[in-house]
Amino acid sequence: MISRRRMLLSLAAALLAALAVYGLYYVQLERVQAEERVSIIVPNRWIDAGQFITSEQLAWMAIPVSIATDDMIYNIEDVVGQEAVIPLGAEEPILHWKLNKFSLHPGEQQATFQIPKDYIKSISNGIRAGDEVWIYISSVEGDSERLFQEGIIVASVKTGSNNEVDVPDEADKHAIIRGNAEQMYASRRDANGMIEHINVNLTEQQWLEIDRRCSDGQSKLVIAYHSLPAPVKGQMMHES
Repeated sequence: MISRRRMLLSLAAALLAALAVYGLYYVQLERVQAEERVSIIVPNRWIDAGQFITSEQLAWMAIPVSIATDDMIYNIEDVVGQEAVIPLGAEEPILHWKLNKFSLHPGEQQATFQIPKDYIKSISNGIRAGDEVWIYISSVEGDSERLFQEGIIVASVKTGSNNEVDVPDEADKHAIIRGNAEQMYASRRDANGMIEHINVNLTEQQWLEIDRRCSDGQSKLVIAYHSLPAPVKGQMMHES
């Protein structure tokens, strides 16, 4: 009887020891996995929407393997030469859907049209290349309406001297800005010139409608900043 009890106690002790060893192994494994890191590509500075990305604007950043996703970018060659679909903040993980090689180019059924100045009544000063705008028609008879229900992508906005309207490249002007939200707001306030010309991507039917409505001078366009363009079809829609 005593021998049997000793055997059971030995088995229980062995089982508890095995559980303790397994528990320690599991904790150590979790710790090792948490400490494992992988390098991803991030901007080393603010990058505006519509801007072509160069290698000088990029850096490597190590993150835990546990938070890495397939949509993050691990090769610098996958980023260089692409356009930023939306503004990218410093050290923000770059996801595939935030990039597009041809985001400012017209789509398959589109062409890029410069809207004649005579057709325009007003343009929102905050518009930049890559933005989505709403176009309204304003008539001298008093009737106004939104011309197209869908947003229109801006290919470029130019000054009178044919320079792209953009944020001045003066680091000291943004030295007091802290955080990406503030930088995004400031980039809409500062510019290197007034918008004199605007080029937008339109279908043939959209351009003919604008020309038909504005060619007699009785109606003009009001072009209003709406938002950044939606991610291109087929790209992932979730954010980091």
